[in-house]
Amino acid sequence: MSGNEFRFFLSCDINLPVKFRVDRLEGTLPSIKSPNSVNDRSGINSTTEERRPELYVECALYIDGAPFGLPMRTRLESMGPMYCWNEPITLSTKYRDLTAHSQLALTVWDVSCGKDERLVGGTTILLFNSKMQLKTGKQKLRLWPGKEADGSLPTSTPGKVPKNERGELERLEKLINKYEREQIQRVDWLDRLTFKALEKIKEQENFRNGNSYLYLVVDFGRLEHRVVFQDSGANFLLPAPITSTNELVIVWDPEVGKINPSEHKQLKLARSLTRGIIDRDLKPSNAERKSIQRILKYPPTRTLSGDEKQLLWKFRFSLMSEKRALTKFLRSVEWSDVQEAKQALELMGRWEMIDVCDALELLSPVFESEEVRAYAVCILERADDDELQCYLLQLVQALRFERSDKSRLSQFLVQRSSHNIELASFLRWYVSVEFHDPVHAKRFYSTHEILEESMMKLTPGVDGEDGYKLWQSLVRQTELTAQLCSIMRDVGNVRGNTQKKIEKLRQLLSGLLSELTYFEEPIRSPLAPNILITGIVPSESSIFKSALHPLRLTFRTASGGTCKMIFKKGDDIRQDQLVVQMVSLMDRLLKLENLDLHLTPYNVLATGQDEGLLEFIPSRSLAQILSEHRSIISYLQKFHPDEHGPFGITATCLETFIKSCAGYSVITYILGIGDSQYYTRFKSYCCEAYNILRKSSNLILNLFHLMAGSNIPDIASDPEKGILKLQEKFRLDLDDEACVHFFQDLINESVSALFPQMVETIHRWAQYWR
Repeated sequence: MSGNEFRFFLSCDINLPVKFRVDRLEGTLPSIKSPNSVNDRSGINSTTEERRPELYVECALYIDGAPFGLPMRTRLESMGPMYCWNEPITLSTKYRDLTAHSQLALTVWDVSCGKDERLVGGTTILLFNSKMQLKTGKQKLRLWPGKEADGSLPTSTPGKVPKNERGELERLEKLINKYEREQIQRVDWLDRLTFKALEKIKEQENFRNGNSYLYLVVDFGRLEHRVVFQDSGANFLLPAPITSTNELVIVWDPEVGKINPSEHKQLKLARSLTRGIIDRDLKPSNAERKSIQRILKYPPTRTLSGDEKQLLWKFRFSLMSEKRALTKFLRSVEWSDVQEAKQALELMGRWEMIDVCDALELLSPVFESEEVRAYAVCILERADDDELQCYLLQLVQALRFERSDKSRLSQFLVQRSSHNIELASFLRWYVSVEFHDPVHAKRFYSTHEILEESMMKLTPGVDGEDGYKLWQSLVRQTELTAQLCSIMRDVGNVRGNTQKKIEKLRQLLSGLLSELTYFEEPIRSPLAPNILITGIVPSESSIFKSALHPLRLTFRTASGGTCKMIFKKGDDIRQDQLVVQMVSLMDRLLKLENLDLHLTPYNVLATGQDEGLLEFIPSRSLAQILSEHRSIISYLQKFHPDEHGPFGITATCLETFIKSCAGYSVITYILGIGDSQYYTRFKSYCCEAYNILRKSSNLILNLFHLMAGSNIPDIASDPEKGILKLQEKFRLDLDDEACVHFFQDLINESVSALFPQMVETIHRWAQYWR
């Protein structure tokens, strides 16, 4: 697209609900005194206690000064400052229903005072700017203390920051918005340094202003093109008056991007002519065969052109023995044509059986046909429980794209899980985390109910546990995490250093919450459901020294041992859960090709939108090792010595280390191996692993495609862009030999590179490994 072109959507054509994200509250709230405080005779509060506010944001839409639709509320947030909801809001109103004077009214309330809600402040923002374009990106709104958001016209609570409060920070925030809209070129290493400098500037500005102002940050996201307001009754936009006869006028064409009726009719006629008996004997020419083979190599994210769809439909009968052609053929079907859809489904039943990874593609939002999705489930039934668990997170997300609450996919997941307690536990957690989704909550809750009904009907197994006991063991997992949330609130209210908070934790476990020390009935570990935990060991439980104060808990097990977990509240760990799941999947794919790189990711489980459990693995950080031993080689020589081994290290230890490092070549800089036989072996492992994972690129891309509808922030912001970036990493345009040269060059560049963030980056990566 040239710089002079302006592509846009008309608001009246967008049949989607209005969406935005309530991000965070900036500034310092005034302290709140506890109602239980006692005044002495002088009238001075002698037992002043500050209470932690519990805030939520009420979001209401006003059209032409009048309320429209039902207001929506965010969840309660008490982990401040800064109070960060980062919560998507979907209104019942659609973009096509908006007027030019539609505005959003946002009011912040505090419920920590008990029954009486305290009004923190309110603000409003018009959804269209002065150019009648829909506002996009992050908007920083001035909050008016003690005032409820005023949706009338003109409003008394405008969100636009007054001029006397604007400064360097506002200019920088505008640049950040441009950066997020990709109007500024991205340079990773420079961007990281820049954002660190921005944080320092923000701290200085807040200190200069004394945090006297409160701001609410909301993110309107962005669509593929700008959205221009047009009333649904209008047929065109009036151009601005021409001031000069030599002025170039760009005419906005609302039909840009729409289907050409004449071309569509010609295509239908061509397909109707080839729908007869003659198609059965058609064979592609050499040129057509090459084109078909090129299409079949397309990644699952590639959209087929009209000519490509026509080519696949024309030779559909000759392609039936090619199993990898089925998904491409189904993409070429005109599903609105009843006869064509009927014939496609008939051919699908006779097609060569496809692989499980291709079945995952058929569960993506691209395919709406219930018959096609049911066929995909039939293919999934061939997978064993271990393989199914690798895809379970994405299969739960695929429930969003089903057409009914009790779909074939939902019934399949329940049926397999009801006979495998590990699958049942993870399925229950995966659907429970999605209950907050206002659009699909009913669908996930329905699956939860079906799972409960199915498990309750189970008869006692070999271990004597019936369905009721099994289900109750899973329900108690939720009760346990609820108690841990309560503990974190109590510990968080303790003033003082981390040691005092640890003492409070152990005091609670030994006193008021002593039932957590020894459970009445064993509970299945949420991270490893095959392990029964029987209680918490107070003396071995602690708190990490960080802003969120995660709990480090030691649990007794029924076998007489212990296991350690971390419980975090106030942080969305679904991103970590996805990363660890993909590492586990790639480890499985490599082992299937007899390449074991000793990848041992820890277990992660999100138990809520902002909470979760992580497996605790006793270890020392990379920074500590480097500070005490100066190099990793010295560290390995001390703990794995061998006088006759390479570098004075046991050969087994060094081999394991080299393999585990093959996933990120930058570590070779710190290891300092250089061009020796071990560095060559290291590069060999890298290239071999890369080509093995390239073979499974369709599987990995399909799994990420199924996550497109999730609310994970890094994915939800722009799922298509994220999937395309992932696709680029596989370099599907190169053959295996060319990829070896490509990846070797990549390793050499990484080894010779010197950047300040080296240690920090590796330390972050190392957290995913033992």
